[in-house]
Amino acid sequence: MFDFANQAYTLLIITVIYGDLFTRVIVGDGGDDYRLGNLLWSTALALSYLGVVATAPIFGAVMDYAAAKRRFLFLSYITTVAATAALYWVEPGYVVLGFVLIVISSYAYSMGEAFIAGFLPDIAGPREMGRVSGLGWSLGYIGGLFATAFTVLVLGEVSEENFDRIRWVGPFAAAFFLICAIPTFLWLRERGQARRLPAGRGYIRLGAERVGRTLRSLGYLRDLAVFMVSLLMAMSGLAIVIAYAFIYGAQVIGWDERARLIMFVVTQFSAAAGAIGFGLTQDRFGAKRTYMVTLVMWVAAILLIWLTPELTEALNRWLGTQWQAQYVFLTAGVAAGLALGSCQSAGRTLVGLFAPPGRAAEFFGFWGLATKLAAAGGLVGVGALQAAVGLQSAILLCAVLFAGAFLVALGVDEARGRARGQALVE
Repeated sequence: MFDFANQAYTLLIITVIYGDLFTRVIVGDGGDDYRLGNLLWSTALALSYLGVVATAPIFGAVMDYAAAKRRFLFLSYITTVAATAALYWVEPGYVVLGFVLIVISSYAYSMGEAFIAGFLPDIAGPREMGRVSGLGWSLGYIGGLFATAFTVLVLGEVSEENFDRIRWVGPFAAAFFLICAIPTFLWLRERGQARRLPAGRGYIRLGAERVGRTLRSLGYLRDLAVFMVSLLMAMSGLAIVIAYAFIYGAQVIGWDERARLIMFVVTQFSAAAGAIGFGLTQDRFGAKRTYMVTLVMWVAAILLIWLTPELTEALNRWLGTQWQAQYVFLTAGVAAGLALGSCQSAGRTLVGLFAPPGRAAEFFGFWGLATKLAAAGGLVGVGALQAAVGLQSAILLCAVLFAGAFLVALGVDEARGRARGQALVE
């Protein structure tokens, strides 16, 4: 249910609505292809992710030691809701206020992602972890479908003329998250046992010491370390796609509101199907194999996204048709959707399988570190690249990152990684 609830933030704020609103209306430098708005958007998200990098592993270690995962999760949830609701007061030209609220809300949301993932080994055994993780991602896309469909149909298009209605996207996303996550806090239980704090040491110092000890053990946990490098590259590409997919549709493809709505529905259903389907294959064929298949799918999807304008022209010339690029672009949306949830689900499952008993939150803190460090680097990179060569060419960076992640993942031995994680007991 937390996955169901928090997708309202991802889709409404990061992917579908507010990114487009911020770049084209709040900043609104259309004379320069929105390059300043795109750069500020990338920078805001990157700063929030760097905050996760600096704090997630330490907080994760503290949560394990103090059995405080539920309390940390609640704090991140309330902060996300408050900062997202406050986006209502960001008007055209209020660039600094919008920038700051995106940094705060994205940081709190991202920390919540890591905190909720830390519960996975508590509620699912190794043989069902992939299915449970995939089901969570799938429910997330269904929740996002409801939230975004309402927004698009009721609040209308992203434009300066419609600003008085579309500005409600922040409060609506906050309310959806607030209400739909209530079952999590009613029924999810803390399963760990709090330990007494050693004399003379605070939780932050203790957390830093535990993180340091974990880093020193990465030589033994070789497969986890190698996988984190692969994950860092994959999540860089994924962060770019999530942050820029609908911006790309508006700026490069030039779609209309009907095509944007169809794309959203198509990607949500394909992402939900991919998360469930690949979640089942994880338990049967292994999470690593599933993860690598999704990386190949991502490379193909990015190439299709990049080639959409040229491919449309070629098809119209060869077949004598008059297809529009915005509808050819839907094919890329299906391919990307199938790989979207399944890639993230398989990554979450592998971390859960490799994590030592009783230290899940700490290791998912490192998962949060890797994914958000990757996202920060990817967004800064694509922001600078698109400022130089334009968004269409810059999107090829994603294909390079997914291909690199595939090559690095070849060095991961899933069985050995699981065995060594189970053997590393405090």
